Amino acid sequence: MRRRLVALASAAAVIAGVLSVPALAEVVGKVGVDWIGNDIIVEAVPDPSVKGVTCHVTYFDRSMIDRLKNGNWFEDPSNSAISCSQTGPIEIGDIELGRGGEEVFRQGRSLIWKDLLVKRIYDKTNDALIYLAHSRQVVEGSAKMAVSTVPLYGQQVTWTKGKPAP
Repeated sequence: MRRRLVALASAAAVIAGVLSVPALAEVVGKVGVDWIGNDIIVEAVPDPSVKGVTCHVTYFDRSMIDRLKNGNWFEDPSNSAISCSQTGPIEIGDIELGRGGEEVFRQGRSLIWKDLLVKRIYDKTNDALIYLAHSRQVVEGSAKMAVSTVPLYGQQVTWTKGKPAP
């Protein structure tokens, strides 16, 4: 029975690992935080619709030992942080201009129930891009979030569809 549970946990971890690999993110850092193998992962996420802006997203990655020790094998914590900056000439493509913003990045943080999201919101009044990192859960939402802004005011910005009127 114990072998079967360990095999099931191993298979689930592999599946969760495969499902949580983001398509556009690049791991640029990995910091160990304890002796059982838990890590903080740092990923670079270029905005696919805004050339010249890159966000660095960090999140906690639970080790297999922690999963076996504490149970809750299929889920990582909702904690994350974000910092976005101009990393080249800014060229803004066809972006969502509504108050709800647009999803830039999504990564599974559990087998099926939880995602880490990054949304971009354009602040017309202050001529800035706001990037919001938060967790979305099917059953219960989370109040844990982080925000970063990229000011456009005074920058040479190319809008491929024309800059929206204020």
